[in-house]
Amino acid sequence: MKSKINLAFEICKKEKRPALITYTVAGDNTKNNSLKILNTISKHADIVELGFPHNTPIADGGQIQGSSHRALKNGIKLKDVFQIVKKFKKSKPNKPLILMGYYNLIYQYGEINFLKSCKNSGVDGLIIVDLPYPENKDFSKKCKKKSINFIQLLSPTTSKDRVKKIIKDSHDMIYYISMLSTTGGKLKVSPKNILKNYNKIKKINTKKNLVIGFGITDKTIKSLKSANGLVVGSMLCKTITNSIKKRQNPVTKLDKLVYNLKRKIL
Repeated sequence: MKSKINLAFEICKKEKRPALITYTVAGDNTKNNSLKILNTISKHADIVELGFPHNTPIADGGQIQGSSHRALKNGIKLKDVFQIVKKFKKSKPNKPLILMGYYNLIYQYGEINFLKSCKNSGVDGLIIVDLPYPENKDFSKKCKKKSINFIQLLSPTTSKDRVKKIIKDSHDMIYYISMLSTTGGKLKVSPKNILKNYNKIKKINTKKNLVIGFGITDKTIKSLKSANGLVVGSMLCKTITNSIKKRQNPVTKLDKLVYNLKRKIL
């Protein structure tokens, strides 16, 4: 049986466009708002990514750190993250949801318990930023047994030999980091060069769904639309921050933003 992630990419390919993948942090700015945000943006996004808040991030830039800080301040725990996922999946069972975070929380929770909670709540995929290949092989196999996609990461500095091994070991989606930076950084590399690297990787296995993340905004998204999928995260977190500062409704603001992002890649 095909995964919901694979099915989402198939629909987008038929429509000759990339999948729009959004990222928000679970519990930002409240548990209720976090769920409302997911329900709203999923009307336009093809796949939703949900970060579990963390106080010592590796790849997250200022905007995502700000979102995590708000969520942690509100007392969000992993059990709350799973509750948000479960409620979201109740109303949107076919919308693929990917959880993104760091391994030490999983380690403390216990791998088996964590994957059990993922399965019970309806998580479709996992991105674990600080669990690289080949150290992730064992955990990746455990995910596969539970029919949960483990999403491998590639960067511009990943060697060709290593890229081949990672692709061979990957599930239904691979995440290409566009540049050497934390999230939310200004795009330091031209879209042309990003796509040049992207296409080299894509040629290794054209059947794999390869998405691009980091530095993608309303200004850069159109120039990268030949990719299988594009991830927008920091821009959404920044919108929540600005909405809170201005005492505006972040749900309404994000609805408009994600709608406009989708229009740019159609």
